[in-house]
Amino acid sequence: MPMPLACNAPLRYMAHANMTGEPAVNTMTYSLCGMCGARCPVEVHCENGEPRWVCGNRKLTGSQGLCPRGAASPALYHDSARLRGPLIRTGRRGGGSWREADWDEALDYVAERLRHIMARHGSESVLLSEHPGPCSDMARAFMRAIGSPNHCTHDTSCAHNANQASFTLTGCGRGKLRYDYAHCALLVLQGRNALEAMNTGEARSILNARDAGCRLVCIDVRPTVTGAHADESITIRPGTDYAFNLAILHTLIAKELYDAAFVHDCVRDFDALRDFVRPCSPAWAAGECDVPAETIIALAERLADAAPHVIWHGGWMTARYTQSFMTARSALLINALLGSYGAAGGLLFNDAPQPSLRTLAALYPRPAVKRADGTGWRRPSLAGDSGLLQECLLAAASGVPYPIKAYIATAHDPLTALPDPETQRNLLAAVDLLVAVTPVWSATAWHSDVILPAHIWLEQDAPIIARQGARPALLMQRAAVPPRHNTRPDWWIFGELARRLGHSRLSFASAEELWNFQLQGTGLTISDFADSGGAAVADTRQTPSPAQARAGGDGGMAQRPRFPTPSGRIEVICDAWEAGGIRSLMPYMPVRRPSGNLFRLLTGRDVRHTQARTQNNAQLHRVLPENCAWIAAERADALGIRDGDRIRITAANGHSGEIAVRRTEGMHPDALFMLHGFGHRLPMEHLAAGRGLADQEFMPGGLATADAASGGIALQEHFVTVAPCAARNGRG
Repeated sequence: MPMPLACNAPLRYMAHANMTGEPAVNTMTYSLCGMCGARCPVEVHCENGEPRWVCGNRKLTGSQGLCPRGAASPALYHDSARLRGPLIRTGRRGGGSWREADWDEALDYVAERLRHIMARHGSESVLLSEHPGPCSDMARAFMRAIGSPNHCTHDTSCAHNANQASFTLTGCGRGKLRYDYAHCALLVLQGRNALEAMNTGEARSILNARDAGCRLVCIDVRPTVTGAHADESITIRPGTDYAFNLAILHTLIAKELYDAAFVHDCVRDFDALRDFVRPCSPAWAAGECDVPAETIIALAERLADAAPHVIWHGGWMTARYTQSFMTARSALLINALLGSYGAAGGLLFNDAPQPSLRTLAALYPRPAVKRADGTGWRRPSLAGDSGLLQECLLAAASGVPYPIKAYIATAHDPLTALPDPETQRNLLAAVDLLVAVTPVWSATAWHSDVILPAHIWLEQDAPIIARQGARPALLMQRAAVPPRHNTRPDWWIFGELARRLGHSRLSFASAEELWNFQLQGTGLTISDFADSGGAAVADTRQTPSPAQARAGGDGGMAQRPRFPTPSGRIEVICDAWEAGGIRSLMPYMPVRRPSGNLFRLLTGRDVRHTQARTQNNAQLHRVLPENCAWIAAERADALGIRDGDRIRITAANGHSGEIAVRRTEGMHPDALFMLHGFGHRLPMEHLAAGRGLADQEFMPGGLATADAASGGIALQEHFVTVAPCAARNGRG
């Protein structure tokens, strides 16, 4: 039976007097932070209808802790550069000429243009991309309702490789896996800078595990906060993680350090894996990775000693190299050989809330027409429906397999998130209608034909979301303050467009009406969320998951886990991929080693900003106003570059820009690293404009630079040259 955690009408209390001498009216609302995709449960504290501070929801998380972005939410509310109402373009795309429109006019305009495009080119000519969130179910339902299969997420430039790797081995996506940090004895974080990432809950769990005795090994190309907390930090050559993992697998098998009983019962095609990694010795990998063979062997031995209470985390954002899919797959195979699937301190399977929410997408059948990106036909082996957005953009220009003529980007900024924005704009010239549904200005919104401004999260009652995990729960985002401008909830925008196109089942008069729809059959009511913003729900499954099946501190099994694959086991050889002409075990391909003034461009995120969305936030701008270029100390010295100097970076197509240098000890010399999200140019972004460089502009041809197996974008396969700006550095 559902078990309510508690309720939520805003708590009102009297506080200090305000400037008028009248007592201030303070409120506290339980909600979900929308400053990034983590959706942390929060408390929003307001005074006289304006947000004053935001902290963690103590009833759901046990902590007031929150990342800097969540804490900076009030600055977003007060940002003078926010969108203030619907806009329709009047001049050329990207020219900055707009006219204001009321909501009826803007929605009627978009609906009529969509109706015309679908009548001429078919419903499949409409593309939608999003950064997933509470409105995702509505977005998927909208696309199904109009009959288009071309719904994409940002995943191609994020977790696509890790997700597909998990599907090929275990039959389920990465989202079904949960890392049991609390009971982990040895944690390897490979390219996962978890202590500087967006998930504060994960960071807290890792630090608590360290305090409890868990050993931490960090594998990365540069020094990180995570590496500073590690027992061992291994600097690896960019692009060679797959070779490193193959050598770990080789050592585990050659020295018989793997869990033979688990492999016998739960891993299919072990002989094929053994034969494949036989030549991949630590000595061979050392020459590729610039990591001593002894280090690789010692790590494999420590893993075996700690097994099965081990986690090899192969990364979250895995859109890095053309071999990142196989890197992610080999990381999961390391976990399999160590028997960590289903073991305490290993990889557990998430429990989903039961009974589940009613979904809007289920109201409509999945469109039968094939996708423009080739998923399901040209790439029949790809699982899930996140899509390959770059392939849809290429289809817009080529018309193959059919033209894309309308594109709606919601809570997503592809001109910043994907590489080579100049090529993207050229491809989008073939699109007749470009619509941005967004709470803030973005490069994509600036290039759009119509902007439909959504509420920021502080102002929005949003659809209920399901949170998987050890304690499955349903969570509700509540509006804490009234809307400051003429904006609307994103789900309302799609519902109104759907109604105008003849699909009134997606139109809801209020959030309460939408919530009641979602809660049908759960036994819950809206009031069950009032005390904490969430409702825990019991897991009612009759068959044990792999997480429930493991028993005993020695890692023994009460019942072997059964995986949702055809064989019920982890499948080294994925039959679907083999049938699609893709090898399940691909040989490692040596990577280019730059020299002289040539560097491999690497990018990443920082806990102080969310992609390119928060650089104009006054509070976050103060703590991180622009990015810089990290260069290994020895390479900087060889080029006569000092810490803080200005350098000119030039891409393969001649695009260049100036940026300050961070001379970095302990960084691999092949790499030049910069944070993503900077280099804004929009005039209304008065804080962010002209600060730092935009990494995506240094990736010419990046839309066609993809992982050989999965098709996901490879963001870190680009090279730049570096030259000191002598005059700017006071030496010219």
